[in-house]
Amino acid sequence: MSLNRSEKEAVISDVAGLAAKAQTLVLAEYRGITVADMTKLRATARSNGVSLSVLKNSLARRAVTGSAFDVVSDLMFGPLIYSFSEDAVAAARVVADFAKTNDKLVIRGGAYDGKALDVNGVKQLASIPSKEVLLAQLLGLMQSPISRTASVIAAIAEKKGAAVQEAPAEPVEAVEA
Repeated sequence: MSLNRSEKEAVISDVAGLAAKAQTLVLAEYRGITVADMTKLRATARSNGVSLSVLKNSLARRAVTGSAFDVVSDLMFGPLIYSFSEDAVAAARVVADFAKTNDKLVIRGGAYDGKALDVNGVKQLASIPSKEVLLAQLLGLMQSPISRTASVIAAIAEKKGAAVQEAPAEPVEAVEA
């Protein structure tokens, strides 16, 4: 179905809006994927905050012109899924995880922080833990020295407490102030 000029302008402005907010774009070829599998992929993408679209490549190229994703405009040919995400790793993770279970989805490349990513770059980006996991790991690292110090102090106090209970009571001399 062909789009008229105003519909094309609307698509370009929508995609340009996505590109302006997004940190990551992942391109994947979807040739041969069943409708059921595509529906699963879209549901997974939606639940992870990823905008997944099938677009005309010429409209997508126009939409990303002048943005950080302009570096991958030469990859925009053939049947592609465009995955935009505000989270730096969400789009890469959703597409890479789906590609592991479905060999018909072929990652073509992507862009992050104004740099083009090849297939391995997208997979490496997908392997980075999420922001919540990284924050939890950082908090664990920060709490580790404190908790170890507290456990050492508790062990020393316990040992001294046991030594005081075993020792006979000595008379305490009054100290004048």
